[in-house]
Amino acid sequence: MSNTVLLAIDGSRGSDRALTHVRKRAELGGAKVVVAYVIEWSPYSFNTPEENAERHSRRETEISRATTSVVEPALTYLTEGGIDVESLVRHGPPSETLIKIAEEVGAAQIVIGRRGESGLKSLIFGSVAGNLIQTSPVPVMVVP
Repeated sequence: MSNTVLLAIDGSRGSDRALTHVRKRAELGGAKVVVAYVIEWSPYSFNTPEENAERHSRRETEISRATTSVVEPALTYLTEGGIDVESLVRHGPPSETLIKIAEEVGAAQIVIGRRGESGLKSLIFGSVAGNLIQTSPVPVMVVP
């Protein structure tokens, strides 16, 4: 059985609590941690070539910002604990993308904070954590 944990982060307080929890558990059990940040992105839009070029530029800027402000500090925090860690930043529907990543890295578990950055939208349409609980093929731990 895999000892890889997929940690979904988004820079929220819930995400920070999940990060702290994963570090403690990985220090105890020697788990490898894959940190994933998913930028919500829908491929279903009709754009002109100019809009597509601008959209690509915006995607690259979002990846850079997420990596610098959220992912790199998380990696630093985990490696300070002596944890084997890697990271991924992807665009896509959050729950579906996290499940794909979990399958790619052979994760035994997905860990996510209960409340992320989505706020009111998640109250209306459902949260990423709730969607993962319903659809993930691997266990999901939701950190309060």
